[in-house]
Amino acid sequence: MASNLADTGGIDPTLPRGAGAELRGRMQPRRSAHILVVDDEAHVRSMIGATLERQGYNVQLAGSGAEAVDSLAENVYDLVLTDIVMQDKSGIALLERIHSEQPHLPVVMVSAIHDISVAIDSMRRGAYDYLLKPFEREHLVATVQRALDHRQALQDNHNYQQSLEQVVHARTEMLRQAMEDLEHSYDVTLEALGDALDLKDSETEGHSKRVTAYTIALARAMGISPADIRVIARGAYLHDIGKMAIPDEILRKPDKLNAEEEKIMRDHCTQGYQILRKIPFLSEAAAIVYTHQEHFDGTGYPSALRGAEIPIGARIFAVADALDAITSDRPYRKASGFDVARSEILRCSGTQFDPVVVEVFLKIPDELWHELRTEINSQHRLYSTFDMEKTPTIPLD
Repeated sequence: MASNLADTGGIDPTLPRGAGAELRGRMQPRRSAHILVVDDEAHVRSMIGATLERQGYNVQLAGSGAEAVDSLAENVYDLVLTDIVMQDKSGIALLERIHSEQPHLPVVMVSAIHDISVAIDSMRRGAYDYLLKPFEREHLVATVQRALDHRQALQDNHNYQQSLEQVVHARTEMLRQAMEDLEHSYDVTLEALGDALDLKDSETEGHSKRVTAYTIALARAMGISPADIRVIARGAYLHDIGKMAIPDEILRKPDKLNAEEEKIMRDHCTQGYQILRKIPFLSEAAAIVYTHQEHFDGTGYPSALRGAEIPIGARIFAVADALDAITSDRPYRKASGFDVARSEILRCSGTQFDPVVVEVFLKIPDELWHELRTEINSQHRLYSTFDMEKTPTIPLD
């Protein structure tokens, strides 16, 4: 490479040394910084290297682009200063390789070519800065320090991002745990509400727990998502919560209800909906409470909904509710077996029940329903019925 720098190493000795005194006073040398100086003229790279070493930097010299590539592969550097025009490999090619493999490693281009287009091209290709020979020693040192400050800023930002991600992850986990604990407390509250209803309507004691377990098992067999099953389970468990507003003389009447009493009893769907809809985490479950007495053919109440107008959770619940009603003792009759329940539910498919839900129900062996009922009845607490992991998975062929 042709050079008019003689023995100055690209540093102009005629420039006043005092001009950079203030700058030198402000500089904080990075003694741990490792710098690679690449130039095919020995006296040039030696002078640049010596200048930087006097500032406390660790400097490695390379006499060619190929030598620089080998050095970069074997060592970790904080900065590279490279001449643009060298005999074996141009500095631009080296710059592009560094920018591709180590995009955060700053590169300062050094050249005696006084062509602004060359400088602009270097910057576009990823160079951090551009030094024109000859340059003052303080100018070299200041450029190096700025480049290292830039690298440090990038590293600090990277570290900050990593730290921030760790903090966000930790706080997200804390929030998840807090929400899980809160949700558990909600379910305990629901259990207390269910127990209160059982005390008020002792004829159906344990019904809410069993029908909720049946609903969860059937919903799982239908491929309903866990999040939706949790909503459905709460609606199933609280389906009769509106009976809390029904007078005891009607709720516990041993004889057949008259027309007026039947109208009041049917109002428990609306009453339950009104109780739950104002509670944010139960607002979705409230829809199931409101529609749990609807029939697939539109003959149910309170709104005579039909088919897909009825929430899927309520359609699943209807089958589970009938299953428990048929297989449970009542004052006016003894419990029937699961085989009888299967036949009755099949008979009402398409009228009272959704045929798709019935089809899935019929694939589930009676033994599994019996096992589930026995396990629920043996539990003093809710199982927790809302814990899908503890509800048996129904294997289907």
